[in-house]
Amino acid sequence: MRIGELAERAGTSTRTLRYYEAHGLVRAQRSANGYRVYEEAELRVVREIRALLDVGFGLDDVRPFVACLRAGNTSGGVCPDSVLVLRRKLAEVDAYLERLGAVRQQLHTQLTQAIAHREETCPRKRPSTR
Repeated sequence: MRIGELAERAGTSTRTLRYYEAHGLVRAQRSANGYRVYEEAELRVVREIRALLDVGFGLDDVRPFVACLRAGNTSGGVCPDSVLVLRRKLAEVDAYLERLGAVRQQLHTQLTQAIAHREETCPRKRPSTR
């Protein structure tokens, strides 16, 4: 298939496909007239790349998954190198969640203190009974 068809079927742009190709993630053959021609298997590779990038993986993180697919596996995540990347990424997410939890707790404490201070120093005005 040509680049436009692959882009449409993968839900991406031709520019993105050329970018992936430039980084060695997607493989194109060249026709006699110089057009890029992709095998059907590249659609699966592009979908895997996009899914991984969408959840925060970088291009270097994606490489083992692409290699795993190219080795004939049904999933890019079943090979040892891919599993290592998944473990590392999960550890990063866990650490990020831990940091977010600490930030949330700090913000909650500050908000509670601010409300208490405001109520102590700025009592509510009662409506006049005129």
